Amino acid sequence: MRATPLFASICGLSALLAAPVSAQTAGAARADTANDPVKTLASRLDLERYKETIKGLTQFGDRRQGTDRNANAVTWIESKLKSYGCSNVERIVYDYQPAPQAQRPAMDSAGRAAAAAARAAAAATGQAQGGGRTRGVRARTGVNNDSLAQKDLKLRALNSQPTTPGKREEVYCTKIGSTHPNEMYIIGGHMDGHGWGEAANDDGSGTAIVMELARIFSMPDVKTDRSIRFALWNNEETGLNGARAYVEQRQALQGKESPAGSGKYPEPKWLGMIQHDMMMFDHGMPRADGTINPEQRPEADVNIEFQSTSKMATESQKLAWVFHGANEKYATDYPAAVGPHMTNTDSGPFMDLVASISLRENERGREIGAGWDPHWHQVTDMFSTFSDKDFRLGLNAAQTTLGALGLLTGATVIK
Repeated sequence: MRATPLFASICGLSALLAAPVSAQTAGAARADTANDPVKTLASRLDLERYKETIKGLTQFGDRRQGTDRNANAVTWIESKLKSYGCSNVERIVYDYQPAPQAQRPAMDSAGRAAAAAARAAAAATGQAQGGGRTRGVRARTGVNNDSLAQKDLKLRALNSQPTTPGKREEVYCTKIGSTHPNEMYIIGGHMDGHGWGEAANDDGSGTAIVMELARIFSMPDVKTDRSIRFALWNNEETGLNGARAYVEQRQALQGKESPAGSGKYPEPKWLGMIQHDMMMFDHGMPRADGTINPEQRPEADVNIEFQSTSKMATESQKLAWVFHGANEKYATDYPAAVGPHMTNTDSGPFMDLVASISLRENERGREIGAGWDPHWHQVTDMFSTFSDKDFRLGLNAAQTTLGALGLLTGATVIK
């Protein structure tokens, strides 16, 4: 049974959160769902359009930051957002200069084969990474840096340009609120990837969610009381650098009207930050031999995570339960689960400043970190790897976020 916990009012969030979730759910049950504008918006999400957006992103390969394929993908995303009618389409520009790394000795093919055999043996015996302790069945995780592992010669060539330090850009757009344009929720996904695949899941799946939500909320018949910003971060894979640059450049501008008296707010006050990162693959834990079930597991769910050690943990947890309630009402196939260990994604730079959560396919530490997704940062992270059941899990995450956003921002459909 999927119960909805009670929670108290949230200072700094929308007035919607002033009522317990149980009261909201009871009220929703009495409502005429045929006249629910949020349900109308959720019905505009479409599996084939979601897949089409992910497929469009994969034309740029793994979109590794610091390459032409990454820059071309940023331009493509920007053009799509403009075509949706999303207002204030802008770019954040920053400089990325990675710290020098110690050079490792080159490994010949025999050395690579021996290392791979050792890793496979460790996975087969259930040894954990980094200490040799046996703690259940785990599979190896890591980043593929071997170009020859990619057997698709066209894709290998597309991904061949190496990254170089320097200027980076990322794009965002805004749905401007009609009554509270000075307040907003930030919806994010990272568009960069690596591993010599297509970064279809990490994080084409999250980027496509953000883009699809931007498309729907930007429709001319959609009105929201509060603003929504749709941000497609860059440099996530190098340490959340794009999100960090956004915080550094924009945090002090929150809620300031510019020009004075214009009613325009270039950076509305942050009410919450919601990140989407790896949304499609929930096939369960590795088997004893290290293999993974090829089918989406029947109990797959959308993981909604907050960070229990952050300064905004209380507010973030309450925001997470709002999303859980929205999943109950608007998601069509997969339920949601709330967890306290949000980490290693672009909501991190925001988590001590504003209520912040992330949506994922699995728990980041206990499951993804234990090898539940064998395509993570690998050549197999390609559009063709995933089935409609996988894509549908991502679509359910989109339904969850759309439902919560619709409620939090007071969305209506003009008739």
